Amino acid sequence: MNNSDSNRPSRPGYWALQDAKARFSELVRRVHSEGPQHVTVHGRDEVVVVTAEEFRRLKGEKTGAALIDAIQASPYRDMELEAPRTSMPVRDVAL
Repeated sequence: MNNSDSNRPSRPGYWALQDAKARFSELVRRVHSEGPQHVTVHGRDEVVVVTAEEFRRLKGEKTGAALIDAIQASPYRDMELEAPRTSMPVRDVAL
């Protein structure tokens, strides 16, 4: 790698770990301007750096909305369910 190449990732959007560590501020700027940036270790993708807003969008809210949507979309949503009940024997207890 010559000096002109050391100032940028080898492939657009891909950073070797040591370059990402050394130029973290630039990596963060590129996440905002160019989108997700891949960090590689020994040539393999290890992590992808994304904006906090994108992370929240991907992670989703923990409101249960996805579960409610899935249940409402189910063809079995109107099915009545009744748990079978059995009487349990009661023991006498001396107090």
